[in-house]
Amino acid sequence: QVRIVESGGGLVQPGGSLRLSCAASGYIFSRYAMGWYRQAPGKQRKFVAGITSGGRTNYADSVEGRFTISRDNAKNTAYLQMNSLKSDDTADYYCNTIMEVVPGSRSWGQGTQVTVSS
Repeated sequence: QVRIVESGGGLVQPGGSLRLSCAASGYIFSRYAMGWYRQAPGKQRKFVAGITSGGRTNYADSVEGRFTISRDNAKNTAYLQMNSLKSDDTADYYCNTIMEVVPGSRSWGQGTQVTVSS
């Protein structure tokens, strides 16, 4: 079974930075594209950033130029470096594979909270 554990969230002031970590297990990590998603209170979960097994990245327009996704296959871990944070970035952040490892069996971790406020 796929297991995802997100960490690194917290309270930061506008303009600050935060680095999130995503520790994965239960599948061959290096073969799958990974992505970060976020969900603000009362809203749907949205795609934030993705990275392929080959290292190509893509981002939502709202975070382009401010966030950087990366991965360390030796540690089965993906990261999200967040800079120039805004209040609109406040949300619960989740990590997952872009494609389901087992079709129809998508599972999500507990996520990690990011609050941007002065």
